[in-house]
Amino acid sequence: MKHIYLLSFISFFSFAAFGQQLSFPGAEGFGRFASGARGGNVYKVTNLNDSGNGSFRDAVSQPKRTVIFDVSGVIKINEKIKVAPDITIAGQTAPGAGITVYGNSVSFSSNSIVRYMRFRGSDNMPRGACVVVADSLDKLILDHISIEWGRWDNLHIKNSTNVTLQYCMVADGINPQRFGALLENPRFVTIHHCLWADNQSRNPKAKAKIEYVNNVIYNWGVSGLVGGHSAEDHYQDIAGNYFIAGPNSSNNFLAMFTATDHVYQHDNMVDMNKDGILNGRAITTEEFVKEKATLLSQPTLLTANDVKIGTPKDAYKIVIAQAGASLNRDAIDNRILGYVTSLGKAGKIINSVVEAGGQPEVIEVRTNLKDQDGDGVPDDWEISNHLNPNDPADAQAVNASGYSNLEIYLNSLVKM
Repeated sequence: MKHIYLLSFISFFSFAAFGQQLSFPGAEGFGRFASGARGGNVYKVTNLNDSGNGSFRDAVSQPKRTVIFDVSGVIKINEKIKVAPDITIAGQTAPGAGITVYGNSVSFSSNSIVRYMRFRGSDNMPRGACVVVADSLDKLILDHISIEWGRWDNLHIKNSTNVTLQYCMVADGINPQRFGALLENPRFVTIHHCLWADNQSRNPKAKAKIEYVNNVIYNWGVSGLVGGHSAEDHYQDIAGNYFIAGPNSSNNFLAMFTATDHVYQHDNMVDMNKDGILNGRAITTEEFVKEKATLLSQPTLLTANDVKIGTPKDAYKIVIAQAGASLNRDAIDNRILGYVTSLGKAGKIINSVVEAGGQPEVIEVRTNLKDQDGDGVPDDWEISNHLNPNDPADAQAVNASGYSNLEIYLNSLVKM
């Protein structure tokens, strides 16, 4: 990113008054202050093995690690992976087609930053398994993540606080439930500019205190966005989203809201005609009332946060361009996006990974960037930025921007 120093300078002064630093330039929502492994160690993933030295599993087993990838391809895991707290997973460092973690669940812990990764389950996971789990934690941001092939839900978040999902793709749930996401009583959750596609229901199930902004929901099955519908009070700010019916979609783009769901809704649209043209209509407050939600005239969370709200039409364009591990999209993500851009004419809620065509083979590519001191920052970048390629300590030095030199390098690999 050519203007990374300017962005870092702006971020520093924008948030200095609050004594908090953004996870990276462009981080928004309640999880935006996760610091990850800032000031910690670097661990380089050098192979695609399920375990052992140089593996992803080993990399995330200890806290305060920035995980960098010197290899690209598919990491097939047989057992669940539990990620330690205070972790930064920099998927944008992987060469070639990037990294896919495939086969079982990955669960995250507090104060973590995860960017540009694909996480996929499999038909061999336990019946009740979810692909990504973010339970009982505080401060997590998932940025440009693809999450697919969960047997119960693709994503599960329970009893957590200060979580952001931004520019993510949550799609292709598989049997027995084929659901998008279950949010069980998390507080202060932001979901913005995400794609929810080809899930039978729960896009997500918002049993939560949540702001749900500028998302695209495509080809839901039984139901689209689902309320909490429980005895406990839930608060959902729902703004600028686009619901687009596909071949499998019922009329229930909203479902299961009850009086305990306190909803503020603004500028949401739905396109039900499946004619290949984005030509939806405004969703009315009466449609939420029909679902028995308690309507609010003012938002609960939006006024206390920084998420920039655009129109549903603009959200569609941004989601198509950015959602998921979009630096190098693979065949699965491109298939799903192809369905969405058909605007109603194509799409399929699958039963199994086999039905989806299986996890595609990815050519293993290794980085050729020279890094003499092993600090995660290539020598050429260090030299051009007046650092010492023989001094591993300078990567973790935090400058006036509030970011370490390592973070500035990592942020320079992506455009926001």
